[in-house]
Amino acid sequence: MKPLNILRKTSLFVALTVLAGGALATDFSPVTTARLSDAAHDNGWLMYRRDYASNGYAPFKQINTGNVSGLKQVWDYKTGFQQGHEAPAIVNGDYLYITTPKDELIAFQASTGKQLWKYQHDLSQVGLKTVCCDVVNRGVALYGDNVYMATLDNYVVALDGRTGKVVWKKQLIPADVGYAMTLAPLVVKGKVIVGESGGEYGARGFIEALDARTGKEVWKRYTIPAPNEPGGKTWPKGAYKTGGGGAWLTGSYDAATDTLFWGVGNPGPWLATLRPGDNLYTDSVIAMNPANGKIKWHFQYTPNDTWDYDGTNETVLTDINYQGKAYKAIVSASRNGWFYAINRLNGKLIYMKKFATATSVTGEKDGKVTTDPALRPTVDKQVLTCPSFLGGKNWWPISVDPQTHLAYVPTMHTCMTIKGTTVSYKAGLPFLGESFKVVADPAFKGQWGEVQAIDVNTGEQVWNHPSALPWNSGMLSTAGGLVFSGGADGHLYAFDAKSGKVLWKSPELSSGIESVPSTWKVDGKQYVSVYAGWGGATPIWGGDMASDPAVTNIPLGGHLYVFAL
Repeated sequence: MKPLNILRKTSLFVALTVLAGGALATDFSPVTTARLSDAAHDNGWLMYRRDYASNGYAPFKQINTGNVSGLKQVWDYKTGFQQGHEAPAIVNGDYLYITTPKDELIAFQASTGKQLWKYQHDLSQVGLKTVCCDVVNRGVALYGDNVYMATLDNYVVALDGRTGKVVWKKQLIPADVGYAMTLAPLVVKGKVIVGESGGEYGARGFIEALDARTGKEVWKRYTIPAPNEPGGKTWPKGAYKTGGGGAWLTGSYDAATDTLFWGVGNPGPWLATLRPGDNLYTDSVIAMNPANGKIKWHFQYTPNDTWDYDGTNETVLTDINYQGKAYKAIVSASRNGWFYAINRLNGKLIYMKKFATATSVTGEKDGKVTTDPALRPTVDKQVLTCPSFLGGKNWWPISVDPQTHLAYVPTMHTCMTIKGTTVSYKAGLPFLGESFKVVADPAFKGQWGEVQAIDVNTGEQVWNHPSALPWNSGMLSTAGGLVFSGGADGHLYAFDAKSGKVLWKSPELSSGIESVPSTWKVDGKQYVSVYAGWGGATPIWGGDMASDPAVTNIPLGGHLYVFAL
């Protein structure tokens, strides 16, 4: 590996060469609709979860169970940021794109680490006062010659993928009024699709599609329906205007049925006694027509949520065989502690099984999720419920391996006390109506997290890897029989996909890991990357978990690492 000062000089030369229009011997091919549709077989990593199915699986075998112990670091980059780093490396040919906290976007040569260009979004006039859960950015989308980033002040920015020159940028809604974007965009049929968050501030969430060439709005779909729209009667009069329903995370797409799937977050305010009803489409997955945003169907994970359980977690497209019957399904590990399989053709529940301690959400009746009325807090009543609002799983995505038919789930084990408080809405201020404290799950003493494998055909656990620290990293599975994920202890782990045995772990990296690993091939060589950079919601809102000395002492600092044989 080159010394850092030499690498910086080389990077500066390369960046200036590119910006001056000079030639660069780096492979770049336009990212067409056809390539995105076949992203599962591409040598790169073209979108947040690699392909439209969002399964985080790569068909690469060069790094496998027999040789993974030989992985070595080949290049790295230190970002200089102390906040949470959650993005995966997105790779097209020999171009790699990575985002940092506070919306910096950097392009590298994927095989060598040479810096090609850098874009820093201007946040100098933004207070960022209504950004929930750290100033993270979860990555970019690619289409044509462009790379697309969503920002904390609600812009979508299109940049030339070769040079970093801004092609267009559009602000969807003003900053500091309750809205922010932290997700990676998704491109479907020439449309850049993003979702706004802000449920903790009473912002009415929406999903918006922009023309990838021009940035012009194609459609906008509010996640909280107006009274005259389907689902509008599930809210008290006027409550839809401050109903929350943030669209925090990147959606999935089924080309066979031309259906876009997107998760929707918690209602506002948190205290459900202030908004009786199911409160659609909060805590739901919605299926939409990507041409116009029209909702085809929905499934609600937690009706009338009062525990901040959300429904934003990624929906993974996979075929399952449950109790002898084949289904085209989507599976999701929900914040509420249940693992769901849903028929992606009609939105009907196939099964729901617990993957963490879950007390407030109790099961289902006639395909609708049920909850325990005794565990609903009020202004006069505090309750203990599991999991905490941090969830059995939070933002970090699962992976589903089509070879093993296993879903690999980064899991947290927490409970919380929660009690109602008085609250009134004011734009740009928190809109919760509840006080809370995260505590340990008594069933998992000394264990804040784990990695577990769940059979998607049954919903049952196959193996698990306990962790004294929370497990806040996304999962990556490969055809080499491996599952990669990063620990809060600062190691990237490679597990045997079938047994869960740890086959390799990296040397200790600069910080705890909460990012999403990715893998790609350049000139026939396979690489694996991960960001180290502890932060996010856990150290901010983690209560007893955040004050655990082992968690408090996790070092900070963003650092991208790339490994190969």
